[in-house]
Amino acid sequence: MRPPTPLTGEPTQRDIDAAMAEADRRPPPDPDHPDRDYPPYRSSALRHPKQAPLPVVDPEAVELTGPVFGVTDVSALDNDLTLGQTGEPAGQRITITGRVLDRTGRPLAGQLVEIWQANAAGRYAHDLDQHPAPLDPNFTGSGRCLTDSDGEYNFTTIRPGAYPWRNHLNAWRPAHIHFSLFGTAFTQRMVTQMYFPGDPLFPYDPVLRSVTDQSARDRLVAVYDHDLSLPEWTLGYRWDIVLGGPARTLFEDR
Repeated sequence: MRPPTPLTGEPTQRDIDAAMAEADRRPPPDPDHPDRDYPPYRSSALRHPKQAPLPVVDPEAVELTGPVFGVTDVSALDNDLTLGQTGEPAGQRITITGRVLDRTGRPLAGQLVEIWQANAAGRYAHDLDQHPAPLDPNFTGSGRCLTDSDGEYNFTTIRPGAYPWRNHLNAWRPAHIHFSLFGTAFTQRMVTQMYFPGDPLFPYDPVLRSVTDQSARDRLVAVYDHDLSLPEWTLGYRWDIVLGGPARTLFEDR
């Protein structure tokens, strides 16, 4: 297969690097959140809210129009993304675990945690993903679980690959997994991304670099934990999610 023809007239990596360096120098308008309008992340100009939020007159009506998860409860196997197909998925099997904590460090039990991700070749099992990388018939790329009494979640999956996203010429997203937490209601949903340590694409990614506070950016990166690795089976990563306070995990609000 021949590689796709690059888009013409797109910003180069040098242009994006210069824009990210300029953005890093300016103070964020809100110290508690990254700048919603981050020029190097080009689609943020179209996606971030520009008006004040509207008050909800009838909160229960909003709940009734929210998504549902089908007629079955979350099962014990929903957290293993390597199961449920006819064969083994391609790629490096990994285990991800961590705790969901409130701003005081108290573990939150019974929280619905969902993940979705690209496969080992960097392609999502979605019709809109036209990246010319192979689909994996044995990997759907999504799973869910409930946190236990210690606030802990656990997933077994495949380490995702990097993929192009055409924000600029030769733009590639670092390997990452999307996390969604619902709290106690659908209107409390928060979405974020977990990254892997030592990824060489970190300096080139405007999405991660939009978090200009380095300590907050570091908290989006999982830690390799050898004690979580299982012999001849998985590599283990630990990533805690903190919902508030100075050690909070930053969530997407675009």
